[in-house]
Amino acid sequence: MFPVESVCWRIAVVCSALFLWSCGGPEPDNNIVAPTVDKKATTQKIAAATKIDAQVLSAPAAGSWPTHGLSYKEQRHSPLDSINSDNVAQLGLAWYYDLDTNRGIEATPLIIDGVLYTTASWSKVYALDARSGALLWSYDPQVPKIKGAHACCDVVNRGVAVWGDSVFVGTLDGRLIALDRSNGQPRWSVATFDPELTYTITGAPRVVKGNVIIGNGGAEYGVRGYVSAYDAVTGELAWRFYTVPGNPAEGFESEAMRAAAATWTGEWWQLGGGGTVWDSMAYDPQLDLLYIGVGNGSPWNHKIRSPQGGDNLYLSSIVALNPDTGDYVWHYQTTPGDSWDYTATQHMILADLDINGELRQVIMQAPKNGFFYVLDRATGEFLSAQNYVPVNWAEGIDPETGRPLETPGARFEKMPHQQMPAPYGGHNWHPMAFNPATGLVYIPAMDIPFVYANDPDFRYRKGTWNTGIDTVIGSLPDDRAIREAIKPLAKGALIAWDPVTQQEVWRFDHIGAWNGGVLSTAGNLVFQGNAAAQFAAYDAQSGAPLWSADAQTGIVAAPVTYALDGEQYVAVMAGWGGSFALVHGHFVKPETTANHNRVLVYKLGGTAELPATRWQAKVMPQPPPLKIATEEIQQGKKLYHSTCQFCHGDGAVAGGLIPDLRYSPMLASEVAWHSVVFDGSLAARGMSSFAHLFDETEIELMRRY
Repeated sequence: MFPVESVCWRIAVVCSALFLWSCGGPEPDNNIVAPTVDKKATTQKIAAATKIDAQVLSAPAAGSWPTHGLSYKEQRHSPLDSINSDNVAQLGLAWYYDLDTNRGIEATPLIIDGVLYTTASWSKVYALDARSGALLWSYDPQVPKIKGAHACCDVVNRGVAVWGDSVFVGTLDGRLIALDRSNGQPRWSVATFDPELTYTITGAPRVVKGNVIIGNGGAEYGVRGYVSAYDAVTGELAWRFYTVPGNPAEGFESEAMRAAAATWTGEWWQLGGGGTVWDSMAYDPQLDLLYIGVGNGSPWNHKIRSPQGGDNLYLSSIVALNPDTGDYVWHYQTTPGDSWDYTATQHMILADLDINGELRQVIMQAPKNGFFYVLDRATGEFLSAQNYVPVNWAEGIDPETGRPLETPGARFEKMPHQQMPAPYGGHNWHPMAFNPATGLVYIPAMDIPFVYANDPDFRYRKGTWNTGIDTVIGSLPDDRAIREAIKPLAKGALIAWDPVTQQEVWRFDHIGAWNGGVLSTAGNLVFQGNAAAQFAAYDAQSGAPLWSADAQTGIVAAPVTYALDGEQYVAVMAGWGGSFALVHGHFVKPETTANHNRVLVYKLGGTAELPATRWQAKVMPQPPPLKIATEEIQQGKKLYHSTCQFCHGDGAVAGGLIPDLRYSPMLASEVAWHSVVFDGSLAARGMSSFAHLFDETEIELMRRY
C-alpha cells in the first residue's frame, strides 16, 4: 500500500489547485454582445405563430427546418437554391452567437417562424432570433456535473423537437422536459429513467402523432435498452418498447421479447444486455411505421455476453414499431451477434428508389459496420448492401439471406484481430443527406483501424465501462514517434454514394477523421464542417470544393439552411467533441481543440467577423522525481485504459475537451491526486470519485503511469 494521509489533509492540500483545474475545464467568457430585439413583442409573436403538427413535419414550409432531419423522411435535403454552386463563393458570416459551454456540440438547430431553437452541451436550450442572433430565451436544466461520468461519449445533446407550441428536450440525466415555445418556461418534466442508473440521453426527441419519442444511451455501462413515448401535452407515458429481453424468469413484456430471448444464451441480463436507442429515428406517415436504430451489446464482447452464441436480437438492428402502441412490426439486424460495437443507431433515411425498374419504398442506413444497406421499409425485406469503406471483418453480405459473410478470426476468440472499421465505425452518428435530384447519399465516412482482443481479466464492474475488450492491446503505443507515424491511418472523407448501384460516385478526402454531419441543397451544394476547423461547401455532382470558412474550432454537428424575407441562410453549430475527440487527442491539431462553442450563420454578402482566436500552446511540466519501476508503469497503464482513457484520452493524450492529465498540477502530489481520484474532491465539477472501482494502491499506480 502506498502511504496516503488523511482525507482532511488531502483536501487541504488540494484546495490551492482547485481554481486552476477541474474535470469540466474553464467555461468561456460570457461577455457576449448580441443585437437587441423587442423580446416582449417577439415572444408574443412566437405564441401566436405556427402550431407544429404532423402536416408541418411531413411537408415543411419552404425556408423552415421544423424537425431533426428537416421532415419525417430525415433526408436533410433543402429545396432552397438562392445560395448555389454559382454564387456560394460570396458566402460570408451573417452573425454568430457564443454559447456558455465548452464541450462537444452536436445539435441540429430547428428554425420555425424566424426563431432558431438549439441545444448545447449539458442539455442547455436556446431560442435565438434567426435574423440577428439575438437571444430570446434560454433554459438550463441544471444537469449535475457528476452525471458526466455516465456519458460514454461526451456531455453532448443533438437538439430539440417542437410540437404544438412546446419545445421538448431530453437531458443527460434522463429527464424529458416540455418548454413553452414563447418563453422557455417548463410545462412538464418526467424522469425517463432513474438518474442513479448509468443511462444518459444525448439524442434529439421526435414527435409522432402527439407522442414524444425518446431513447437513451449507456450500453457500455451495463444497462438494458428501451425507447419510450410520452404524451406531448401531459407528459404521461404512452408506451415503452424494450430492445433486448430481460430475465426470462420474470416474464416477458411482449411476444417480441419472448422471440428475442431465444437468440441469447447464458445470463445476459446480469450484464445489462445493452441495445440502447441513443440516436436515429424516422417515421413514415403513409405506412404509419416508426423506425428506431438499436445499439451495441453490453458488454461488447459477444463471447462474454452470450457464451453459447446467438444473434442477440434486437442488438444492432433497425426495428419498425407501431407508433400508437410501441408494438413490434419487423426488424432487420445488420450485425448478428455483434462483438465490435457496430451499432445500427446511425442516421436512417426514407426515400423512393427505382430498383430494377420498380419504384420501391426504402429505408437506407450506413451503420458502423461499414456496409450501406437498402431495405424495403414496409416489410424490412433486404434489398442490397455493399461496403462504403474498407471492411475486413466480413467478406460481404449474402444477397439471399442479408447476413454478413464473416471473416475467420474476426471474433478474436483465439488471437487479436486488427480490424476495419474501428468501434467508431465507418460512419457514426454524424447525419448523412440524400439529394433526390442527384440520387446520391452524402456520407461523412471514416477509415480507422483497431485491434480487438479478448480481455482475459474481465470482470463486470457496475457503473463504468464494460467492453470485454483488452483496451491496452487496442491502445496506441506510448512511443511518440510511433504515434506520429500512424496518425495518417485515421482518415475521413465525404463520400457521395449511389444507393441503387451501391457504388461510390465521388469523394473528398479530409486530413483526419471525425468530421461533421452533412446538408444537401437544391443549389447543387453539399455543406459540411470538419475536424480541421473549416466549414465548407462542395459541388453536389462532382465533389469539387467551392467555398470554406475558418470556424476556429472543429465541427461535428450537421448544418441546416433556412430563408427569411427572401434571403437564404446556412447555420451550423460549432464545437469539437464526441467520443473520438475525447479519446484520440493524438489525431487532432492542438489549435483546433481550443473549443469555441458557437452558432455560426452565413448568408451571401455576410460581413460579420469572428474574434481573434485565443489558443496558446501549453508547456509540458517536468515529471516528478520518482523512480518508477517498469512493472508499475504497465500496471498503471492497464488500469488507466480500463476507464480513464474514455474521457482523458488514449495514452493520457487528451483531445482538448477536458483536462490533459499530463499537464495536471495534481501529478506532483500523491496527496492531491488521491484527493481528486479517490475522495472525489472535484465531484461538483464532474470528476467523480473512483473509489468504488479502484483501491488506493491502484489509483497511485495510475498516477505513476
